[in-house]
Amino acid sequence: MSDPAAPPPLRHRWLGLVDYSEAWTLQRRLAAARRDGAIDDCVLLLEHPPVYTMGRNGRTEHLGRGPGHLRSLGAAFCEVDRGGSVTYHGPGQLVAYPVVLLAAAFPIAEHPEHGDVVRYLRALEAALMATAAAVGVAADRRPPYTGAWVGSAKLAAIGVKLAGGVTTHGVALNVTTELSWFSHIVPCGIEDAGVTSLEREGSADLTPENLAPLLAGHLAAVLGRRLDGCDDRLMSLIEDRPAVTTAA
Repeated sequence: MSDPAAPPPLRHRWLGLVDYSEAWTLQRRLAAARRDGAIDDCVLLLEHPPVYTMGRNGRTEHLGRGPGHLRSLGAAFCEVDRGGSVTYHGPGQLVAYPVVLLAAAFPIAEHPEHGDVVRYLRALEAALMATAAAVGVAADRRPPYTGAWVGSAKLAAIGVKLAGGVTTHGVALNVTTELSWFSHIVPCGIEDAGVTSLEREGSADLTPENLAPLLAGHLAAVLGRRLDGCDDRLMSLIEDRPAVTTAA
């Protein structure tokens, strides 16, 4: 019998290497189920094949020589509905997509039926910084920008969407990412920002897969949730899609 005083669960699942468009479709499916109360809060953890994504605040000058050039490098290009500008995802980067009923985690005092997006962003940053600290890398905030930073270099990017009270998109933490991919864009639209990774900052022998449970645990903590595995309801939605390619 469950303890009524226990925090609600944050269910997590490592998916391996997943095409960006497939993961985006899955997020929308899970968000609809969360709005309907059919599943608990959850977080998908994965890697993507090389892909550049442009968010709602992106501008063409952030794209370097343009989408055609980015595709010629061997990456996909997608315009998406998250906040922020352009970024890169690829192997060696740990991506986490929390699907969370925001008002249950961070209600606005005057309007408790609504969730506080700013508190959510600060919580994501706190989870990223705690994860980095646990493997020996000191990361911090860099106002007014979001994310986790080592000096003026971005270690982890954040881009989220809130629709119908439920979050999608999320965070991308550079673990062993090949950072040269970022040289073809203005990452996150910030002209004076570099990029870095846990590997570049001296944290060796890590992979996105073995770091995923650590990040999931810190996400659960900052959201006031207990970390738990998938249940049958969540698994049925995750498995109702094309086969996932396992990361090497």
